[in-house]
Amino acid sequence: MKTNFDFIILGAGSAGCVLANRLSANPNNHVCLIEAGSKDTDPRIHMPLGFAFFGDKTNLSWNYKTEPQKGFDKVAVESPATAVVDSAGGVHKVHADVTEHRRGFQPRGRTLGGSSSINAMLYVRGHRCDYDRWSDLGNNGWSYNEILPYFKKAEHNEVINNEFHGQNGPLNVCKIRHSNKPTDAFVEAGAKIYSYNDDFNGAEQEGIGYYQTTQKDGKRCSAAKAYLVPAMGRPNLTIMTDTQVNKLLLNGNTAVGVQCITKTQQTVDFTANKEVILSAGAFGSPQILLRSGIGPREEIIKHDITHLIDLPGVGKNLQDHIDYLSVHRYNSLELIGLSLRSIFFKYPMELIKYIFKKTGLFTSTVAEAGGFIKTRDELEAPDVQLHFAPAMVVDHGRTQLWGHGLSCHVCLLRPKSTGTVTLQSADPVDDPLIDPKFFSHPDDIKVLVQGYKKMMAILNTTPLQKYTKDHCKRPVDINNDRDIEQAIRESADTVYHPVGTCKMGSDSEAVVDERLRVHKIQGLRVVDASIMPTLIGGNTNAPTIMIAEKAADMILHDTVT
Repeated sequence: MKTNFDFIILGAGSAGCVLANRLSANPNNHVCLIEAGSKDTDPRIHMPLGFAFFGDKTNLSWNYKTEPQKGFDKVAVESPATAVVDSAGGVHKVHADVTEHRRGFQPRGRTLGGSSSINAMLYVRGHRCDYDRWSDLGNNGWSYNEILPYFKKAEHNEVINNEFHGQNGPLNVCKIRHSNKPTDAFVEAGAKIYSYNDDFNGAEQEGIGYYQTTQKDGKRCSAAKAYLVPAMGRPNLTIMTDTQVNKLLLNGNTAVGVQCITKTQQTVDFTANKEVILSAGAFGSPQILLRSGIGPREEIIKHDITHLIDLPGVGKNLQDHIDYLSVHRYNSLELIGLSLRSIFFKYPMELIKYIFKKTGLFTSTVAEAGGFIKTRDELEAPDVQLHFAPAMVVDHGRTQLWGHGLSCHVCLLRPKSTGTVTLQSADPVDDPLIDPKFFSHPDDIKVLVQGYKKMMAILNTTPLQKYTKDHCKRPVDINNDRDIEQAIRESADTVYHPVGTCKMGSDSEAVVDERLRVHKIQGLRVVDASIMPTLIGGNTNAPTIMIAEKAADMILHDTVT
């Protein structure tokens, strides 16, 4: 087994796949890409609608749960069994009634392509002001005008050819190959109140419209499909799956390699001649740093790990999009759902359509349309995002409902609440302790209440209202802010965009500099969504790919010998 390389990339998600491709394009660079998950061979990955059937037991995802969220409502939980002896000497196991604040669910991709292999495939970049804010914080080179060329470098847009889009990149972007009347009705209703927008990634983000998607020929175009598959034949690229990273190897303040545990439970050290690059995501990258003795001292020594480098910001600054779904039951085969008619009549026909033409229902992203709107007219940029789904989505899709219906998400784009990620133990197989601290800042719930009202104004407008009015599974009094807030606290959760835990900057909590080099350490970078100093106003997959494209250029420039 080869154990020495020029570059070692930890994590084969959206960022890691980009880096593996770009760095190995030079045949003189020997690159190793290490992924804890397995290969992306599950057919549900590649058929777009398949992601809706993963559930929470799949090995394609890290199915994390957060710590109890004080901003969420309390729920009953099962307590550990307690032995009770009765008067006759019999022993019985009993469970006490226990409540705690609801925990959030945090699925993250655990396969080649990472979360881009299990997400809803929406291609969204965020607002230009998000990147200008990064630059204003002192991160030179990260303004919108400076990062736009990297979005374009990554993209091949089948539909739009203008100054905002690329046509020759690896990542294929197209329109959805499935249309239905309820989604069209959402766009029509929304456009009556707000402007219609045919490109959320163009000159203006605000408005209502259809999402662009990362698909090609009716199949998912994950980062693995776009970047890794074309590079797999290169003799200078080694891809290791089912390999768990334990810790980084340091020589003084220089990263020289990584210690891993293979699928046969062997401990193997890999060494890097040039750089080690962390691309394990907003949860994985801080975990690896902490297990390596890099981070805040108090979070490291309590797990009997030797503290080597003091970086107080590792695992801090966690930011995520909090989201609420309004779910409506409506008996129509136009909507995705489970019924005898759909199982025996609709789905067989749709499956045939997909097999032979790669069109129809099975190409659906579920979240097919949406929009970006402002809760106050004076705002610089939209502060809430909508995702419309022609299906009933409850509890992240983990609860299957009989019947048909639709859902609409309202998502808070720039929450003020920040949380943490830290270790549960020094064991690399233990889940991290994730605490987003949702709604810990009072402004977040206030804005989301207003966003809910804006969303419901669309849902109750013709021609959409026939599907929604008087059909809500959790009726809410639109004129009662306290009832809206209660509904949000009952079921709001992430829409899967955690960032910021190894943030870029020069302040006391910054982990990497503007070239994504880890402060105080040579030969080590972090390249993934964890470097975002602030959360962007949109889905995070395309921005993560952009970050990796820019990072690849910086790495190649900085390591020329």
